[in-house]
Amino acid sequence: MILNLLKQTIRKTFNTVGIEVHRFVPENSSSARLLSALRKFEIDVVVDIGANNGQFAKELRAGGFKHQIISFEPLTSAHAKLIEASKYDPDWEIHSRCAIGDQIGEIEINIASNSVSSSILPMLSEHSNAAPQSIYLGSEKVEITTVDKAVLPYLLEKNAPLLKIDTQGYEWHVLNGATLTLPKVKGILMELSLVPLYEGQHLWLECIARLNAEGFTLWSLEPAFIDPLTGRTLQWDGLFFRQ
Repeated sequence: MILNLLKQTIRKTFNTVGIEVHRFVPENSSSARLLSALRKFEIDVVVDIGANNGQFAKELRAGGFKHQIISFEPLTSAHAKLIEASKYDPDWEIHSRCAIGDQIGEIEINIASNSVSSSILPMLSEHSNAAPQSIYLGSEKVEITTVDKAVLPYLLEKNAPLLKIDTQGYEWHVLNGATLTLPKVKGILMELSLVPLYEGQHLWLECIARLNAEGFTLWSLEPAFIDPLTGRTLQWDGLFFRQ
């Protein structure tokens, strides 16, 4: 807590004299490659669906991304941390707590012990065996809405939005609720599972084919989840752009 306050004080002090402070992002890291792609396609807003505590947005800021970030998060505890993390960033907006999918109403989300693996879908043993710290500890109810209802209004004056979808197997449902929004989107960063990790999820080849049909080209793949016992890659982060 004290360290975080110290960092915030130092950053604010430098900002008052026109100096921006960013955490160093090594060249040729996955973050650096993503930031290079965002610059190439002139992305002017990032929609962070499944923001958790704000790790992704912090990485963008550390790499110098200066445009608007809009974050969505369904978990009560993570949403509170998200609000705290964004406190001193006027271009980082936190939407009210909700899940994003293909319906409007209320739904139950499973809470993982590591928080980041929380999902609306039941977790399969392939996931929990590879990451025992991700087992479910409980659940909570949350409002659920769609990209078209919650996200599209943010994008009306934007030229090149990027959707980042990190919803632990629920990506297909998010796309189902984005039919009006996708034609407006320039890029998509989405989890792609090579094997079933959550019950009922769609796998990587189906997702790539769907995005290709929507006019997106696969730009890059980054390993995201590897079984430490077998070395098998279970999940990629797939980056797609309209060209």
